[in-house]
Amino acid sequence: MTTKDPSSSSNIFDYDPSQSTVSRSERYRRVYDEYVRAPITILWEDWRAKAGLIITSLYLVMGIVGPHVIPKPYPNQAERYILPFQDLSYVFGTDGRGQDLLGLVVHATPDMLIMIVAGAVFSTVVATVVGIAAGYDRGQLDQILMTITDATIAIPGLIIVIVLAAIIEPSNPAIVGILLASHVWSGIARSIRSQVLSLREESYVEASQVVGLSTATILIRDLLPNVMPYILINFVNSARNIIFSSVALYFLGVLPWTNANWGVILNQAYNSPALQSLKYIHYLLIPIGTIVFFSLGLILLSQGFDRIFNPRIRARHEKSVPDESANNA
Repeated sequence: MTTKDPSSSSNIFDYDPSQSTVSRSERYRRVYDEYVRAPITILWEDWRAKAGLIITSLYLVMGIVGPHVIPKPYPNQAERYILPFQDLSYVFGTDGRGQDLLGLVVHATPDMLIMIVAGAVFSTVVATVVGIAAGYDRGQLDQILMTITDATIAIPGLIIVIVLAAIIEPSNPAIVGILLASHVWSGIARSIRSQVLSLREESYVEASQVVGLSTATILIRDLLPNVMPYILINFVNSARNIIFSSVALYFLGVLPWTNANWGVILNQAYNSPALQSLKYIHYLLIPIGTIVFFSLGLILLSQGFDRIFNPRIRARHEKSVPDESANNA
C-alpha cells in the first residue's frame, strides 16, 4: 500500500495518516460529522444558541420574504399614530405620516442585512488575513502590516467614516457596510496576530514545518482552526457594530438617506411628538425594539459559536457519536 506524501497535500483533506486505511465514503462521513453534524448538534443543545439562531433566522426571513408579503408603506395610507394591535391591518400601528410601521421596518430590513453582512465579512476577512500573515511571518511583512494597522487604530473611526462618506456619497448598502467597517478590522487584526505568535511556537506547527508542509497548508490546517472561535465571535461583534454605527450615523444625518434604514425611522420618530407624549411612544419603541432584539440574537448566537470550538464540548460530543467504522470492523 502506498502512503501519500504529506508535503504534497494541497488542502486539509488530502492527507491524514489516521485515515489512510479507511474508504473514501468513511472519510466523507467523518468530515460531515466533524464540520456539519457536530456544530449543528452542539448549537441545538444550548438554549442560548438555539434562541440566537431562531432570532437571526426570523430577521433573515423578514428581510428575504417580508417585502414580497407586506406592501410597501406610503404616506397617508391610514390614519396617523394608530396604536399597535388596534387595527390588524397595521399591527405595529402607524407613524406621523400615516405609514404602516411594520411595513417600514420590514422594507428596511433587506438593505440592513446586506449592509451588516458586507461590513462584517469585510472587517473579519481583512483582520484574519492581516493578523495571521503578520503573526506567522514575524519579519518585514509583520512590521509593514502592523504599521498600517497601528495607523488605522490611531485615526478615530468616526472621522474616517465621515470623510469617506462625504467623498463617496454611498447609496449601495454593501458599500455603506464596507465604509462603516473600514476601521473596525485593525483592532481584530492586532488580537489575531497575538494569538498566532503564540500558536506558531506549538510543537505541531514545528512538526509541520519539519516535514516540509507549505506555508499555506500550515496557515490553513494548523493555525486557522485554532483562531476560528475568536474570528467567529468577532464576526458577530462586527455585525453588531455595523448595526449600531449605521443607525447612529443615519440618525445624525451623516449618511445620505437614499436607503431605508432603521436609523432613519428612529430619526423621524425622534422628531415627532413621540418624546413628548406616551400616546405616540410606540413610534419610538418599534425601531428601538427591532434593533435591540436583533442585537440580542447575535449575542446569543456568538455564545453558541464559542461552544462549537470548545475542546471539552467537542470531546463530549465525539464520545456521544458511535464509531460506525469500529462497529463495522
